[in-house]
Amino acid sequence: MAVKLSDFDYHLPRELIAQKPLPRRDASRLMVLRGSAIEHRIFREIVEYLGKGDVLVFNNSRVIPARLRGKKPTGGAVELLLVRELKENLWECMFRGRLVEGTRVHFAHGLSAEVEQKREGTAVMRFYGGDIKREMWKIGEVPVPPYIKRRVSSDEYQTVYASVNGSVAAPTAGFHFTVELLDKLRSMGVEFAFITLHVGPGTFLPVRHEDVEKHRMHEEQFSIHPAEADIINSALEEGRRIFAVGTTTVRALESAFHGGRIKPGVATTSLFIYPGYEFRVPYAGLITNFHLPRSTLILLVSAFAGKDRILRAYREAVRLRYRFYSFGDAMLILRQ
Repeated sequence: MAVKLSDFDYHLPRELIAQKPLPRRDASRLMVLRGSAIEHRIFREIVEYLGKGDVLVFNNSRVIPARLRGKKPTGGAVELLLVRELKENLWECMFRGRLVEGTRVHFAHGLSAEVEQKREGTAVMRFYGGDIKREMWKIGEVPVPPYIKRRVSSDEYQTVYASVNGSVAAPTAGFHFTVELLDKLRSMGVEFAFITLHVGPGTFLPVRHEDVEKHRMHEEQFSIHPAEADIINSALEEGRRIFAVGTTTVRALESAFHGGRIKPGVATTSLFIYPGYEFRVPYAGLITNFHLPRSTLILLVSAFAGKDRILRAYREAVRLRYRFYSFGDAMLILRQ
């Protein structure tokens, strides 16, 4: 039976969309799904659900200031979103504004870019006047989702453990962790594994087909260091519990799981997870946020926990005035 997109809709009052993080991130609310029960906690109390030998797997990708605003010689405004580096100073970009091949776009600090090739929905841009990977930190903006109606600083749209530049959107499930909470978990004997999946612009794109099987995910790069794979594989071999922090972590782990183990290395994935998908990794749980209706993310968590269970939880979150989306509250879905 086809999976229908309209079955993953829900009503969300606009005022429940969080516009900024709480002053202390681990003070956000935590909804815990354990079997048919729903528990309401504070995020820092997640320590009560974890113990010695458990492994938390994080995505340590760091958001880059990939949104650039410039002007053509005619004065027309152009907005670029850096999507993928092809060569040094040559990038595939999404764009707003009228561009044709040969168009030059001028930015601050003497930086400019020229359209070398138009593609479907993107343009290949060659940058001049400096190394764009360095200059973007001076002239670029963090490309926050459209439901956030304020300018966001680079620091507040990062996890505290972000260390590898490359994402155009944050792996937001990790926003709730503070340095102090991570230290507490380490002192309890919880192990951490850090993998990297660079979140691409597909995170902003809606699912346009009612039959979700027709949707195609944008390809994203991920990498898993051998030492981090060893931490996860040891837990798998010893039957210890593994918790994924965020949907991007799940997609990377599922893509890297071969022959009962996580395979280290660098690869790309366009894996689309929706109800009916059979998970390869035996997760004990998933830490995630509350996601947009009719999105690839709510489809993934519905595959993980069951559609009816997720939609019931979302209705309860709306009733109790949880904060939604990137800067909102968290959910812990337990499978074991």
